[in-house]
Amino acid sequence: MIQMSKKDFMKTSKLFLAALAFATAITFASCSDDEPKDDPNKDQPEEPTTPSADTEMTDTEMRVSGTWKSGSIVNLDRHLVIPEGKSLTIEPGVTVIVSTAGVGVNHAPIEVIVKGNLYCLGSDTQPILFSVEQSKRTAENALKGLWGGFVATETCAEMVFDHTIIEYTGAQVIEGSPAATAGIYTAGDDAYPQITTTNINGSYVVTNSVLRNGWSDAIYLMGGRAIITNNTFAANGFSGGEAVNLKAGVIADVAGNIMFSPNTNGLKLSSSGQSENRGQAKVNAYNNTIINAGWRRDGEKGGCIYVEKNVLVNVVNNLLVNCKFRAMTPSYKTPNTPDGGYDDKSIIDYNFYASGSQRSSIVYPEESNVAYAYEGYNYNHKSYNSAVVDVHSLISTADKLLDPMFVNFNINEVALTEYIYNDAWDFHLSVNSPALEGALTVAPFTPYFASGLTLGGITYVSPSLAPYFGACGK
Repeated sequence: MIQMSKKDFMKTSKLFLAALAFATAITFASCSDDEPKDDPNKDQPEEPTTPSADTEMTDTEMRVSGTWKSGSIVNLDRHLVIPEGKSLTIEPGVTVIVSTAGVGVNHAPIEVIVKGNLYCLGSDTQPILFSVEQSKRTAENALKGLWGGFVATETCAEMVFDHTIIEYTGAQVIEGSPAATAGIYTAGDDAYPQITTTNINGSYVVTNSVLRNGWSDAIYLMGGRAIITNNTFAANGFSGGEAVNLKAGVIADVAGNIMFSPNTNGLKLSSSGQSENRGQAKVNAYNNTIINAGWRRDGEKGGCIYVEKNVLVNVVNNLLVNCKFRAMTPSYKTPNTPDGGYDDKSIIDYNFYASGSQRSSIVYPEESNVAYAYEGYNYNHKSYNSAVVDVHSLISTADKLLDPMFVNFNINEVALTEYIYNDAWDFHLSVNSPALEGALTVAPFTPYFASGLTLGGITYVSPSLAPYFGACGK
């Protein structure tokens, strides 16, 4: 996430990019028929209805448990709290319009504080939407961080986002913010990711969903067992930040996701924060498609996949398109320690690095001076462990630019700093795509949740490794 706290798993950032144009009235193409198809930004009535749930109102909080029925429209003008020991289920088609005015005299950005359980259960044709009022879904607000996001505390046991769209999050944490009061984030230093977890014993699923327009990370997990599959990420991070950022205390399968233009990395996998009580992070990340990662970063750090601090990973069969750098493993010469590199039992290999021929509009001559994706892939970077990482991967060079031949996405035309997601894009592979060959066909690992995670009575299963690069296949 975009963070500036003193905690060892936080990172610093600063503002530097001018607001970029963003088309908000879009739908997202996906590899799965289960992705949301409706455009939640189309004209729609936004008069609040009365959801059928147990609700207790205070000046600063709406405490809710029970069910928000399908089609309800909720105007949220204070923090939403799911109390400890209770659950809120949100049915298909519910729209939640979050006020940008904030709460109290400090105008603290609105949070969804999950102390109990939250089940957002949208559908293909009726996704759940968490957004701001329609007049504020504009180009200039795309990365402004208009509200806080979802913060699951250490008492949150289960949280599901299925066919759910979350946008315009990433506000700054200030004095009076519940996340600051709880000690989860630091007032004045941190900004909200779209989804945060802290419970190492919790179970979390994010699937078939869209996470876009966030000033900070999309997903920032500091604990729990997690399945993150078949999602679309876009416009995540303003001056830093990742699509998926995982820390110590997490065991996760991350597969089948499309990550378009994350500010820094599509995947930041770290066991930062590991202790006697918070175990090693363990992650399988496979069959993801990451496009345009790293070019909008304020300065240079990462730019694709970042693996560090004793995390144990299997990172295979991913398709990296026009990213700034290859997979990085900083401090790889001192593995197997939270203060050093990654766990040397990890596998980071059999990935496909595609590159077009266009030049980035943002270049740092005082750092790498990398202006083209193929330059970054072949740069002599201190965090490339070339003897071990990506030994069998397919990597573009200046003389051989690899094109995955998407059904509808021209890797030579979409600017490297672009983050406008075009709903006409199709990231399936054409029949003659080179990305259909050379991937692992037999998995060197078993997904952690191949037998499933059961949340709220529903069992979610991690997919098997697909024998091609990327999220979509043919």
